Amino acid sequence: MLYHLHELQRSWLSSASTFASIGSEMLSNPALPFGYMGMGQMASSALEVFAHATATYGKPAWGIEHVTVGREEYPVVEATVLNKPFGDLKRFHREGLPDDAPRMLVVAPMSGHHATLLRGTVERMLQNYVVFVTDWADARDVPLHEGAFDLDDYIDYVIDFLEHIGPDKDGGGAHVMAVCQPSVPVFAATAIMNRDGHDCAPKTLTMMGGPIDTRCSPTSVNDLAMERPIEWFRHNVIATVPVQYRGSGRKVYPGFMQLAGFMSMNLGNHMMSHYEMFKHLNKGDDASAQATKDFYDEYRSVCDMTAEFYLQTVEEVFQNHSIPNGTFMHRGKRVDLGDITKTALLAIEGERDDISGLGQTRAALELTPNLDASKKRYYMAEGAGHYGIFNGSKWRDRIAPVVEEFVAAHG
Repeated sequence: MLYHLHELQRSWLSSASTFASIGSEMLSNPALPFGYMGMGQMASSALEVFAHATATYGKPAWGIEHVTVGREEYPVVEATVLNKPFGDLKRFHREGLPDDAPRMLVVAPMSGHHATLLRGTVERMLQNYVVFVTDWADARDVPLHEGAFDLDDYIDYVIDFLEHIGPDKDGGGAHVMAVCQPSVPVFAATAIMNRDGHDCAPKTLTMMGGPIDTRCSPTSVNDLAMERPIEWFRHNVIATVPVQYRGSGRKVYPGFMQLAGFMSMNLGNHMMSHYEMFKHLNKGDDASAQATKDFYDEYRSVCDMTAEFYLQTVEEVFQNHSIPNGTFMHRGKRVDLGDITKTALLAIEGERDDISGLGQTRAALELTPNLDASKKRYYMAEGAGHYGIFNGSKWRDRIAPVVEEFVAAHG
């Protein structure tokens, strides 16, 4: 019923958005008299903001056609190199890279947003790496006959992707960057591959704003997971995909609920962003208004997660703290983080991160007792929030160079 009510609301708002967009264009059209009446420009700007805020957003395109290195601009080739039911492996390669350029697997979060949220991450890494990205599917579009997808499957997918990328000529797998939520399953996958002596085990693993140990500096996200029993989540936030989608009948945690949660955490900031967009439009500053639109076009593009993956993540990561307690299991076997002896680890946190608090990612370095200290590094990005760790100027100018230096030292 929850999903059906959302679809009903979405259909109504889509119509309202269309009418608002038409009204805005009429008021701003110099060939029509409406704009010359009092408050015409202001009303046009208000309608445009409303139309944008209520529009329906699908999965955005990656749209990375070129990348600038120094003063030179190089074209970028995007390709899907591996198809799987719940996610594809994307490959981005820019012209001008040497044949032996290092490979970087960027593991995107399966947390309600599409992998394209990491567009800025990929663009920056393309300067020096062949970049592979996990492009997770929207669970509502995966037919029931494809089966379930949980944390065990997530770990298996990561290992499969690394196997597909393969070892390099010097031995060892690709470098891996896990952004936010995937830090936990990728950390586990790294331990499994080190244990098994896998020749595709990551050379380095960079974990950025990941909830390795949520008992450190708990945030409101962590508190919510701890305050409610797992059955509360099962009965209150899990919905069934409606019949109009390919995944009809699948139990999911809807992306629109995740978006509502994130928006409510910083509602004041989001309201001010839209007010600023209104002021920019009213002054004719279309460039500044478009920058805000571009951000929200991506931010509001959400996808569903399978119920089993979401519930298992809440229970194992946020409630049982299975990783720091040493009780995390994969396919019936306990994952021993002490098995990590070869993969170098870099933990990155944002000073103002309100999703994964300070210390949560750094805990990974303390949970690997058999890894030499020379293969561990911690970096705290001053002034950076959760989003700023992997996007924006702080990422490009301050954080990415740290990653590149670490990879070069252990590549």
